[in-house]
Amino acid sequence: METRVAVLSIIVENEDAVSELNELLHRFGKFIIGRMGLPYRQKNVNIICIAIDAPNDEINALTGALGRIRGITAKATYSKV
Repeated sequence: METRVAVLSIIVENEDAVSELNELLHRFGKFIIGRMGLPYRQKNVNIICIAIDAPNDEINALTGALGRIRGITAKATYSKV
């Protein structure tokens, strides 16, 4: 199956959502290239960037599932590769 490289940008505004977020990322772990998290204490949010190489359907499924978690916003940016 053809894969695409994408970056998921995630904003966490609810600390209670972190365990559900981590469980979801663990389920998609075989596609994840790398992850970087930045706590932004002045605004009480966490910013997470995920680099992923996966089939388009899997990227959409992960992004959609993340967006359904209360207190989390997620967007995907795709490469042309």
